[in-house]
Amino acid sequence: MQKPTRRAVAAGGFALVLTISAYAQMAPQQGQQQQTVRVRGTVEALQGQTLVIKARDGAQVKVNMTDNVAVRGIVKMSMADIKQGSYVGVAAMPQPDGSQKAMEVHIFPEQMRGTGEGHRPWDLRPNSTMTNANVERQVTATDGQTLTLKYKDGEKQIIVSPDTPIVTYVPGTKDELKPGAHIFIGAAAKKPDGTLEASAISVGRDGLVPPM
Repeated sequence: MQKPTRRAVAAGGFALVLTISAYAQMAPQQGQQQQTVRVRGTVEALQGQTLVIKARDGAQVKVNMTDNVAVRGIVKMSMADIKQGSYVGVAAMPQPDGSQKAMEVHIFPEQMRGTGEGHRPWDLRPNSTMTNANVERQVTATDGQTLTLKYKDGEKQIIVSPDTPIVTYVPGTKDELKPGAHIFIGAAAKKPDGTLEASAISVGRDGLVPPM
C-alpha cells in the first residue's frame, strides 16, 4: 500500500474541515448531553442507512447513519511523519514512572488542530488513556521515540516503540462501508429507544483495522 503524500493529505484538508464537528469522539463529553458510545468492529451489511456491524466482542450492532454522515479513511503513516509541532492523538497505557506507552498514534491533519485537546481515560484497554496534544519535543532512541505532548492543562511523556501503529485521516465515502471493512465510531448517539445513530465513521483503508 502506498503511503499518502503530504500533498494528498493536504488536498483533503478542505473536505475534512467541513466535517470537523464530527470528530467530537476525541473530545470529552460536555455536561449531561446525549449519551454516546464507541463502536469498533467489522461491517457485515449495509441496509439502507443502517450499518450492521460485528463488534470486537462478537455482538451484532446496528447503527443508523445520519443523512450527512461524514466518512473518513484511516491510512498508515510512519514515525518519520511525526514532527515537532504535529498535533496528535495517542491511546496509551500508563507506566510506573508516570510516562505513557503508546498503543497507537493518529496524526491529525492541520485543519483539525485542537480537536479534543487534553488527557482523559480511554476504553481501548482497561486503564488506557487518550492524549490529544501538540508534539513539543522528540527524543530518538534505539527502541523508538519519546514524545513530549503538551496540552493546555499539562504535558505527558509518550513512549512510541517502532511497532506502534501510526495512522492519519483522509476524506472517505460511504462506498467504503462495505462488508468486511473495519470501522471505528467514536461517538454513536444512543437514542431513548436504545438505537444508535452515527454522524461520523472512520474506516480502515486496504484492510487496515483502525487502531483507536
